Amino acid sequence: MALCYQATPPFKLNSTSTNCSSRIPLSLRCNLSVPSPKTLAVEPQPVFTSVRSFAPATVANLGPGFDFLGCAVDGLGDYVSLRVDPHVHPGEISISDITGIGNSSKKLSKNPLWNCAGIAAISVMKMLSIRSVGLSLSLEKGLPLGSGLGSSAASAAAAAVAVNEIFGGQLSVSDLVLAGLESESKVSGYHADNVAPAIMGGFVLIRSYDPLELMRLKFPSEKDLFFVLVNPEFEAPTKKMRAALPQEITMSHHVWNCSQAGALVASVLQGDLEGLGKALSSDKIVEPRRAPLIPGMEAVKKAAIGAGAFGCTISGAGPTAVAITDDEDKGRGIGDRMVEAFMDVGKLNAVASVKKLDRLGARLVSSVPR
Repeated sequence: MALCYQATPPFKLNSTSTNCSSRIPLSLRCNLSVPSPKTLAVEPQPVFTSVRSFAPATVANLGPGFDFLGCAVDGLGDYVSLRVDPHVHPGEISISDITGIGNSSKKLSKNPLWNCAGIAAISVMKMLSIRSVGLSLSLEKGLPLGSGLGSSAASAAAAAVAVNEIFGGQLSVSDLVLAGLESESKVSGYHADNVAPAIMGGFVLIRSYDPLELMRLKFPSEKDLFFVLVNPEFEAPTKKMRAALPQEITMSHHVWNCSQAGALVASVLQGDLEGLGKALSSDKIVEPRRAPLIPGMEAVKKAAIGAGAFGCTISGAGPTAVAITDDEDKGRGIGDRMVEAFMDVGKLNAVASVKKLDRLGARLVSSVPR
C-alpha cells in the first residue's frame, strides 16, 4: 500500500467556518512510498528472443488535474529494444546503448539502477520472479529531457511493456503502472499522470494512489482532437518545477480547481472540445506558479487562444505549451503564433507540432519468436 504522511498534523476542515480565504495544505505534495508489488509463484520462460516496444509522449495535469489527469499523444515517444542475453548474469538486466535526440546519450546513465527504463525493467523482472535469464536493453529517446512531455515516463513505460511481453504478457496494466511509478518516484516524484496514460493510452484519471485506482476516460472516437505542442529551447526539470508549488492553497482556489477538473472530465467523455479547452485553461493553483518560470509562457497562452485554440496550458511541468483544436490545419496556424510569442516575449526558439490523441498506449512494434 502507498503510505501518505505529512510532517505536520493532518488538516481538518472547521465545520463552523465558511471563510473562503481559509488555507489548506496542498496534500498532493505529500511523501509516498511505492507499494510492494506482487510476484509470480512460477517464473515464466521467454516467448521471444527479442522485442521492440514504443511508449507515447504524454500531457500531464491538463490544467486543473495536477497529479491525477493525463493523456497520451500520438507520434512522439521512446523506443526500447530488449533481448535475452546469455552474457548478462541470470536475473539481471544490462543497458547496452542509449541513443536519440538531444544530449540523451550523455546525460542518461547506463546503470539500470539510475535509469528510468532500467528501474522499471527491474521492477517487472521482480514481479515475474525472473532468475534464470539475463536481459540486454537498448533505449532510443524520441522525447527531449525536461520537456514536459513525459520523457522519463515514456522510457519507463516502454521498458515495462517490453519486459512483460518478452515473457508472454503475464502482468496486468495496473502492475505495469506500478513498475513505472517505481521509476518515476526515484526520478521526479510519485505521480502517475504521465506513466499511466503512457501505458494505457487515451485520457486517464488517477482516482486513488492508495490503493492505486486508474480510470480510463473514453474520448468519443468520432470526434477530432488535435494537440498543438510547442516546445521551446528551455529545460524545466520536474523536481525544480514541483519545488515552485505553494505549500498551501486557499479554500476558494481548491473549490474552483475541483469544479474545473470535474468539467474537464465531463467534456472529455462528451467530446466537448470547447468545454475541454475552457477547463484546461482555468488552473488557479499550479500554472500561476510555473508560468512565470518559463519565459514567454503567459504570452504564448494568449497567442494560442487569440489564434482560435479552445484552450492552452503548460504540459506537465513544462516548458512545452499545449493547446487544443479540432482541425489540423488550424492547429498549424495556432502553433505558428505560439512559436512567435515564445520568440517575441520569451526570446526562446521553439518548435511546434500538431498531434492526435494516442488511444493505444505502450505496445510492441516488433518481436522475434524463440
